[in-house]
Amino acid sequence: MRRPLLSAPLALAFALLGSASSAEDAPPPPTIRGVGLTMHSKDPTYDYGPFLAELPALGVTDVCVFVHFYQPHGRSPQPARHPLKTPTDRAILSVLRTIRRLGLRAALLPIVLLERPRADEWRGNIAPPDRRGRTRGDPNFAGPFWDPWWRGYRREVLHFARLAQEGGATLFCVGSELSSTEGLTRRWENLIDDVRRVFSGRLTYSANWDHYQHPRFWKHLDCIGLSGYYELSRDPDAPQEELSGTWLGIRQRLLDWRADRGLTDKPFLFLEIGYPSLDGGAVKPWDYTQESPPDLEEQRMAYQAFADAWRGRPELLGVFFYEWWGRGGPQDRGYTPRGKPALEVLRAFFATKER
Repeated sequence: MRRPLLSAPLALAFALLGSASSAEDAPPPPTIRGVGLTMHSKDPTYDYGPFLAELPALGVTDVCVFVHFYQPHGRSPQPARHPLKTPTDRAILSVLRTIRRLGLRAALLPIVLLERPRADEWRGNIAPPDRRGRTRGDPNFAGPFWDPWWRGYRREVLHFARLAQEGGATLFCVGSELSSTEGLTRRWENLIDDVRRVFSGRLTYSANWDHYQHPRFWKHLDCIGLSGYYELSRDPDAPQEELSGTWLGIRQRLLDWRADRGLTDKPFLFLEIGYPSLDGGAVKPWDYTQESPPDLEEQRMAYQAFADAWRGRPELLGVFFYEWWGRGGPQDRGYTPRGKPALEVLRAFFATKER
């Protein structure tokens, strides 16, 4: 795809930025230099080892393992592990232990998925039935009754937290993008306290990129977790300076919000940063269903924009790039950077040295 040429001053500025990142006095890398690994396979004996074995040479220090549990749709009374789709405990422990054998740290992030979502439903707008079993859309719906849903969610999260402890994970995420539940502050605080009784590592929550201001339980966690699928431009042909400038603006808004909320002791951790390698991947990075052709350069530029904004920032605990899975290569339109130019940006970002 044709890309607009940079003006001479901007081209020089970005050239200097690139050379600085590879110099001996480059800023230090984040503490957590990670990738995400979703346990996609329904085969409980599937070997993720070959994917994981590629990571140490890339400068990766941490792997976040994503596991799914389910509810039929957004109005279901509660979530639960699926007998066929949720990885077995044995499979999860095997992956966590493989990560540790490679000298890497492991994180575990359980995510609720909807098996048969209705129109416009996703985990961010879950709304269980009211006390009489009526659901949203019924004119007599009295609002979600959270008790049954929360009992199911708490049961599953504590189960996964115990697995994380047994598997030697150093980080556990108590939830992901559950925007409609984030006003249930007391429930979240109690759940976090319960998880701390069974898991000894760091705890976080992954707020959606446009909803991080809403949780009131950040002080109970060790870091501010974000799912960072920010839209970087409306133009799929946007130049590097526009994408990088957008990320710089996002960073400043995050820092201002953190200061306003009195959370400056809580570093940021991006649980998911990802861009599909297709035309428009930086425009709507959360939309993997786009029917557009491969565009590896747009993915690389989006990775570079993130690196330009966060390289050397002390407020950043770390990042997990989504995701380390799939064949990759020039014809792949998915999120993985495997075999793509974005991988070199990841490698350089993770390899920056201390001053």
